[in-house]
Amino acid sequence: QVQLVESGGGLVQAGGSLRLSCAASGLTFTNYAMGWFRQAPGNEREFVAAISWSGRTTYYADSKKGRFTISRDNAKNTVYLQMNSLRPEDTAVYYCAASYNGDTRVDVNYGYWGQGTQVTVSS
Repeated sequence: QVQLVESGGGLVQAGGSLRLSCAASGLTFTNYAMGWFRQAPGNEREFVAAISWSGRTTYYADSKKGRFTISRDNAKNTVYLQMNSLRPEDTAVYYCAASYNGDTRVDVNYGYWGQGTQVTVSS
């Protein structure tokens, strides 16, 4: 079956960096665009970034541009999210997801989701 397994979360001070990874299995990775979403307690899940199957096209939520970078390694079936200049408001559970088609900025277009990894940014 399809599995998306996130890793790399943790506790970091404000201004620090983290790199999240998401390893995919059970699917043809290059058939899917990949995305990162996050959800903080009491908030709705929000879009963070997405990348096309080839890696040539990326999308970011406005507030993440310049701080976050999404990338993928199709040889390793892995997508990454490099997060720099982290802020306390970036604290959330981060999820990776796979989308076969549709607008990759919208969560309903993703058919597969990981379990999430906690990111906590202290002030």
